[in-house]
Amino acid sequence: MFKKITSNRDPRDTVYSEIKKEFKPYFTKAGTGLKRTAERYPKFLFSMMVINICLSIILCFTVMRHKNVPEKKSPAHISNPVSGGFDRIMQAGAALKETIHLKKEVDSITRQHTLSKADSATLLQDLDSLQHIRIHISRP
Repeated sequence: MFKKITSNRDPRDTVYSEIKKEFKPYFTKAGTGLKRTAERYPKFLFSMMVINICLSIILCFTVMRHKNVPEKKSPAHISNPVSGGFDRIMQAGAALKETIHLKKEVDSITRQHTLSKADSATLLQDLDSLQHIRIHISRP
């Protein structure tokens, strides 16, 4: 199963040298053809190179130009982000305190068997206040 494989390959042969041997006639034929063409039409080749360079410059500055990307607007300058975060915590705490107070009031009103007009108005006002606090807190 584990048999040593022997090869009669020349160790100096590489992939490059084998490819070179295989394709050498094609490359030499193409090289001599290009050399003959360059010797026959030097002015034409020179003018084509100049035209290609000019065309490259024109395309570089017109078609391939990057569009001006609008600058990102920097957020409003926050003077002290720590105090801003602390202010938000304080607002959330005050809203929580108000919510607890309003819920206690709503619970006490709903425990009554019969409600007067004043109780109904207070209940509606408290529920509206709770809704307003919920909307205000959910916004960042």
